[in-house]
Amino acid sequence: MENFGTLEYVLDKYSKVWSWKITGQRAVSMISRLVPEAWYGENIDEVIIPDSTESVKQIKLIMDRYPLEILSKSAWQRKIVKTYTPKPALPPIKYHLNRAKSGEQFRGKLMNFQKEGLDFLLKSSGNALLADEMGLGKTVQTLSYVATEKQTFPVLVVAPLVTLNNWEREISKFMKKKSRNGRIIESESPSSTIIRTGKSQELPVTDFYIINYELLYKRLSDLSKLNIRTIVCDEVHNLRSKTTQKYKAVKKLAALPSISYRIGLSGTPIYNRGSEIWPIVDILRPGLLGSFKEFCEYFCYVNEKGKAIVLENKRASLRNELQKHVMLRRKKSDVLKELKDKVRYKEVIDADTDYYFDELGKIWTKLEAEQKDAETAFDKSASYQRAIQSERQIAGVAKLPHVINFVKNIMEIEESVVVFCHHKVIHKLLHESLEEFSPVSIIGGQTDKHRQEQIDKFQRGESKLMIAGLRAGNVGINLTRAKYVIFAELDWSPAIHRQAEDRLHRIGQKNTVFAYYLIGNGTLDDHVANILVDKSYEIDSIMDETADTYENKDKAELILAQIHDKIRSK
Repeated sequence: MENFGTLEYVLDKYSKVWSWKITGQRAVSMISRLVPEAWYGENIDEVIIPDSTESVKQIKLIMDRYPLEILSKSAWQRKIVKTYTPKPALPPIKYHLNRAKSGEQFRGKLMNFQKEGLDFLLKSSGNALLADEMGLGKTVQTLSYVATEKQTFPVLVVAPLVTLNNWEREISKFMKKKSRNGRIIESESPSSTIIRTGKSQELPVTDFYIINYELLYKRLSDLSKLNIRTIVCDEVHNLRSKTTQKYKAVKKLAALPSISYRIGLSGTPIYNRGSEIWPIVDILRPGLLGSFKEFCEYFCYVNEKGKAIVLENKRASLRNELQKHVMLRRKKSDVLKELKDKVRYKEVIDADTDYYFDELGKIWTKLEAEQKDAETAFDKSASYQRAIQSERQIAGVAKLPHVINFVKNIMEIEESVVVFCHHKVIHKLLHESLEEFSPVSIIGGQTDKHRQEQIDKFQRGESKLMIAGLRAGNVGINLTRAKYVIFAELDWSPAIHRQAEDRLHRIGQKNTVFAYYLIGNGTLDDHVANILVDKSYEIDSIMDETADTYENKDKAELILAQIHDKIRSK
């Protein structure tokens, strides 16, 4: 972009320290929003920034979109190399796993890597985090463990609401009933009870109790009387915050004297920050990572927003500690050689920029007023989040006609297609505009029965198009009928997109999965996409041994600065 600004390495005359000088009205306006430590220089439209690692990262973040004219090229290059060179990772520590044999109560056949997963759970004494990538059968491995280990019943399964029926089906499919005298009844399955009400009442005697996270604290008293031996937390990342009611309820249940086995399941146990692993491990293996304060003092630093971020040079150490004592993590590329890779495409499509900019102006006007009236830091933060969400929705509406054309072009090849979106209004408009294909839908608020009917209809090939909400359709379903997945809107969390892709890319998929991320030209979609595809991310460096280059923790603030910049330069 011409005349955006300049960047120069200078000796500041007042502080007498080497600093970065940025000039240019728009550049100064943006950097002053992102670097609180900046101060104005001697001239108009000039700002001085301290020469710190964090400042260099922020400048680099801006320059990815708005190139500055670099007046001190050699100094800038030295700083970039020093700041972004990946640190060497420690070699991973892994269990030596054998192929364990399932107990006679298990019905079905495990794949070889699933037998090793069973061995891992046995060697962990049932207190472990099974963190295999999505689509590798964590449910089946858990049920094989329950059928193999001694005295595991009754079992409490805590899971997201949309997966409760799936757990009941899997229990019926893979488990045989054992009578009170120990005889296996081949034709029957263990009894199970799905708890669907928060009203306190006596629960029946059964082998499996299945409940969603949101109801758990309301039924804590009833569940505490059942002499539960095993607790399974599916999608255990739901417990990543130690201040929530569901975390406190699970923590109390897991500490009951009757509980012998605690199993956590999630292909994405870390959603946003590495410190989210502590509450999960503290339930499965209390004390393994010390108190939260001790964990933070050793592994983390606290950023300017008060969030605990795992230090770059501690991430490999944390991963090794997890793998050594509590976590098994396998990727599909490691254990399913026959499963073809996913292929991701970033497709830039047109958008109605007149509508987009008009709406951006309204968002900014409202944001400025809310920031001015905000009385607390929480009010300001909530205001920022509302602005970001509003931008996401207008970006979705602005590109919608072109999303529809893209989907229609894909449908011409007569393959099954899944389209994910985020906002209900976009879901509704997509469904109406693509009615000619008789689409099926997954969206929040459906009954379990209707949701399963829609999935079954798609899997049988009775409809070749599914339109699904990103948050409603990213867990608990199997969509291997399709090999094309289209993201009409983008979510902030990489984990959400990976979960959605893996509804298709899992055991049973015989084709390459093609994922299309549709980016609205002229909108801020491209920066959201950068968050999703950046593999140099704190999460990956802990979970999968990939080296990181820099963190993305300030992308949201950059988005808002760009909203302001677009409005001013219009």
